[in-house]
Amino acid sequence: MKMSDTLETAFSAQITLEFRASIVYRQLAIEMEDMDLPGVAAWLRHQADEEIVHANKFIDHVSDRDNRPVIGTIEGPGTEPITSVQHCFELALQHEQKVSASIRELYRTAEAEGDLDSRPLLDWFLAEQIEEEATVDGIIGRLKLIDNDGPGLLRLDGELSRRPTASTEA
Repeated sequence: MKMSDTLETAFSAQITLEFRASIVYRQLAIEMEDMDLPGVAAWLRHQADEEIVHANKFIDHVSDRDNRPVIGTIEGPGTEPITSVQHCFELALQHEQKVSASIRELYRTAEAEGDLDSRPLLDWFLAEQIEEEATVDGIIGRLKLIDNDGPGLLRLDGELSRRPTASTEA
C-alpha cells in the first residue's frame, strides 16, 4: 500500500538522518585514529557502516511501497575538537538520542496517517535504538571508571576492536 506524501517526506528525512549518523560515526573514527586508538576507531567505523544499513532498510521500505525515497542534504559532522575518548562517545550518544527522537516522531506520524504497514519496521527501529543508546552509554560508563588511565584505555581499545562484524544487520 502506497504511503501518503506526508509519510513519504518523513521517511526521506529519516533516511537522510541515518546517512548523517554514518558520517558522524566516520568522523569520530577519524578522531580516534588520530589518538592512536585503532580498536575504538574500528568500532566506530563498524557503527558507521551499520547506520548505512539502517538507511537502506528505510529506503527499501519506501521503495517497496511504491513511493520514492529521497536523500536530502546531509550536514557535515562539524569540526569540534574531540578532547577525550569519553567525549567522543558522549557525542555519539547525543547523536543516537537525536536519531531515537526522530524515529519516535516518525512512528507518531505513521500513526497519525493511519499507516499500519510501517509498524513492523518502526517497532524494530524503536527496539534497535534502545540497544544503540544502551551500548554507547555502557561504554561511557566504563570510560568514566577508567578516567583517562592509559592501560585502561588500551584494554578498552582492544576489547572494542573485537566487535563481531556479523552484528551489522543485512
